[in-house]
Amino acid sequence: MADQQDDSETAQRPERRRSRRARLRRVPGISTNPATNLLIADVVLRGLTRLVRRNIEKSMLRAQYEPEEAKRILNGRSIGQTITNHAASRIATRSLPGAVLITGGLLAKAMFDRSQSKRKALKEGSQELEEQADQAES
Repeated sequence: MADQQDDSETAQRPERRRSRRARLRRVPGISTNPATNLLIADVVLRGLTRLVRRNIEKSMLRAQYEPEEAKRILNGRSIGQTITNHAASRIATRSLPGAVLITGGLLAKAMFDRSQSKRKALKEGSQELEEQADQAES
């Protein structure tokens, strides 16, 4: 009885292997070479990511600047800015601690910027009030 099960199992195993191999040999994509398909997918994804990123950057700048000025701002970035942005995004996407570090740094920078603008607004407001007080005294 056990011998019969062993015979039937060994008969089914090669059949399973053949069907699995047949499924694995079908390569989805344009080329029959999986490495070429991976290269094509990588190029397409990187190109689409770049287009989407540029459009988002332009739309954020267009809220405050004219379209031509926004374009000049984006084109005027230095190599150092580009490298810094790329390095920060790579660190943030490679690991959870990197994401926490970069996100924390960006939040700290945003809070610092907001506090600077509050101080500046408070200073300007105080100067205007002082000028009004001086005009009232004279």
